[in-house]
Amino acid sequence: MQFGRFIAAAAASLVLAASAFAQAYPQRPVIVVVPFVPGGSSDTTMRTLSARMGESLGQSVVLDNKPGANGTLGAGLVVRAQPDGYTLLIGSVGTYAISPQLLKSVTWDARKDLDMLAMPVRTPNVVVVAPSFPANTIAELVEYMKKHPGQVSFASAGTGSTDHLSALLLWQKTGTQGVHVPYKGGGAAITDVMGNHSNVLITNLGVLTPHIKAGKLKALAVTSAKRVPELPDVPTLTELGLKGLEIYSWQGVAAPKGLPPAVRTRIVASLNDAMKDPQARKSLEDAGFEMVSMTPAQAATELNAEINRWKTVIETAGIKAE
Repeated sequence: MQFGRFIAAAAASLVLAASAFAQAYPQRPVIVVVPFVPGGSSDTTMRTLSARMGESLGQSVVLDNKPGANGTLGAGLVVRAQPDGYTLLIGSVGTYAISPQLLKSVTWDARKDLDMLAMPVRTPNVVVVAPSFPANTIAELVEYMKKHPGQVSFASAGTGSTDHLSALLLWQKTGTQGVHVPYKGGGAAITDVMGNHSNVLITNLGVLTPHIKAGKLKALAVTSAKRVPELPDVPTLTELGLKGLEIYSWQGVAAPKGLPPAVRTRIVASLNDAMKDPQARKSLEDAGFEMVSMTPAQAATELNAEINRWKTVIETAGIKAE
């Protein structure tokens, strides 16, 4: 009987301790690891949201840039951190769903080792071609590739990037084959396509829109579910009859696995507050992002779907982890 009372008392103490911790959280600044250099999409997204998050939490939200290994270096630091709400991660679809499948050095799985909190923003890709390239539509591009197999070059920000995987998926869905030309970053890829040194590029709406409007690139299609206001005359791949090619580059916020539920609720509420801020919304939308409202459960479901999708693309292409 006394032992039973002891167990009950111990359990009650743990519940009270957890509750007290949650109520006191946060007592110091919250660190958000950005696994890329400053200025990229992950960095821009969190810098835009962090001030309002900090106001909501009553503590500063501080960014810590830890670039390396296609975003997996910084992500790994968060995986190994304490699940106390003081270390968070913001990363791209590549960080969570693609790079871990291509690097043997990555031993963690985002589904098992991280608690997804939100996917606050996303942006579709645009299929663009060099100014002098003969195709002006997706149909013409596919026809040209079938007549010239293995001769059309697709630039990307690097092997394993969403640009690269998007090109692979397009080839697989259309029964074509191009030549992948990886660059050291998206800027170099865009420059070479504009200069007619590479033929095709599939990358984020936000970075391509100014060049498209300036006539330096030809936009053939967007990978969103519906047309985007930035390029209202550019059709979607879906409306052109190409199914399974809705592609978004999204940003996800996560914490080490095992985050206390009450702490998770506080963090998610602060993210939601930040996303409702008119100035933050305008800033992100002007950068080409679409604001997305997802619960942690919905974000986890989306992550699982994305991992499975890109796994199929990688396996079909015969790419092995290195």
